Amino acid sequence: MSNVTVKIATTKKDIKAFIKFPYSIYRDNPYWVPPLNADIKSRIDIEKNPFYKHAERELFLAERDGQIVGRIGAIKNDLHNEHNNDNVGFFGFFECVDDQDVANALFDAAKAWLKTKGFNAMRGPANPSSNDEYGLLLEGFDDSPRLMMAYTPKYYLDLCEGYGFKKEKDLYAYKLENKKVISSEKLARVADIAKRRSGIVIRSANLKDFKPELEKIKAVYNGAWAPNWGFVPMTDEEIDAMAKELKPLVEPQILLIGEIEGKPIGFALVLRDYNFIIKKLKGKLYPFGFIKLFTQRKKVPWARVLTLGVIPEYQKRGLDAVFYWEVVNRAYKIGITFGEASWILEDNEMMNRGAQVMNGELYKKYRIYQINI
Repeated sequence: MSNVTVKIATTKKDIKAFIKFPYSIYRDNPYWVPPLNADIKSRIDIEKNPFYKHAERELFLAERDGQIVGRIGAIKNDLHNEHNNDNVGFFGFFECVDDQDVANALFDAAKAWLKTKGFNAMRGPANPSSNDEYGLLLEGFDDSPRLMMAYTPKYYLDLCEGYGFKKEKDLYAYKLENKKVISSEKLARVADIAKRRSGIVIRSANLKDFKPELEKIKAVYNGAWAPNWGFVPMTDEEIDAMAKELKPLVEPQILLIGEIEGKPIGFALVLRDYNFIIKKLKGKLYPFGFIKLFTQRKKVPWARVLTLGVIPEYQKRGLDAVFYWEVVNRAYKIGITFGEASWILEDNEMMNRGAQVMNGELYKKYRIYQINI
């Protein structure tokens, strides 16, 4: 008989334990990047995180013989269900020892909470939504994650499937190498034709005029990705909060806005892979970690393409190729020679084809699971 108990994390001590627990799982893993404690705290803060204005969450800790052996969050995301016409609850922040009994107890706790909210399925992991870290690592365990991407042990897949979860969707990550992208004659040709036919102008964002620039990005973001499976639109307040968080990390040369006749029709957000630096900070950004992000970032040769999209009425015109070409060439000028395009839905033919045209290598996969409740 299992002697695992699960409790709701409510006290400050509980929340601290919830945040710190992953260190016991990954302590000897050379590929794990310890998340910034302040970032995790922000993502679960129901008072300060604007996500929780349309969502709820409950956090759980699993204990055995007085020791914490796992954690999980149960998440009610009203905006997801409204946009996707779903009745799905989510689990997230899942970390667990390699023990099916512990995992079962955690999943049971999350499922029971979601059931009280009236959901008929549980999906995840989402930390806490698809706009954050999403999925369990399926392939690519011998490499550290790029910025804002998950790294999880292989046995988490077994724990999910042992509980009865089934695959819902896989997410892809492509490795891009500057020389290989530039050598793609097809990409160069398509980008040139699309640029001449459309009259698109790709420009760097003006960070000195940040608020008006952000409004243009807002106009594009929710429209460009709205048709995609599982997409959750971000509220103005959420975008403002994310922009405030990411602004210090942004380099204008690779935050690109596309306009046709002065109208914003697409944008690309590319960030250096600050995980190269964060990995050494052991979760602590202050007082000196924050300085390292700026003094050492030019040494980081990798970047992640977080978002690259065009609003629906301008899609299928080759404009994505124009963005790809501009991103790679501008990134190279500031010392970035490798990139990751992630994540891309396994059945998003247009984006997968674009990555392949860039001679991208499909080098990592992530899995989203679901179970009826």
